[in-house]
Amino acid sequence: MKVKCLNSSAFKTRETIKKAFANLIHEKKSLSKITVKELVEKANITRSTFYTHYENIYEVAQDYQMQTIELICSKDLILHNKEEIITYFDNIILCLKENEETYKLLFSADETLIFLERLKKIAGEKILNALKTTNNNPYLELDVSFFISGICMEFLKYFRNESKYTLDELLIHIKKWFNEIF
Repeated sequence: MKVKCLNSSAFKTRETIKKAFANLIHEKKSLSKITVKELVEKANITRSTFYTHYENIYEVAQDYQMQTIELICSKDLILHNKEEIITYFDNIILCLKENEETYKLLFSADETLIFLERLKKIAGEKILNALKTTNNNPYLELDVSFFISGICMEFLKYFRNESKYTLDELLIHIKKWFNEIF
């Protein structure tokens, strides 16, 4: 990414670009169908402004993905026990609710599965590391993998409007399943 130090103006410009990008993803359903020309028109900026902040469309997508991963899977957050994991689930749902419309737009794209794989890996490692100290199940890694994969697929269905459950209902069941499995 080109801009390293984000002052207030640069931050606002990048947010404008990302919002326009999310709307185009929703319309086009594929990252490969979005052009810089369309994006700058939608964001009401010049091409040079776009290129000041990003090298290409794929870098905007990567920026969005990294922002989402940072919100959900903060690398600074180390989970130590089951109670902290339950609180972690609360925080994830809160984050998803606060950014619900954006996620609905982003999850409508075909490239979503690559993003979900990254998210599953990061969240899975975080939960696995927290459980390793108190759980001597030889299949712990497999259990965590199934658990996280299921959650991610339910989120995908939710944000694609294919789920009949709310985020609050998903949270209740995530906690229930977690307590039953681990």
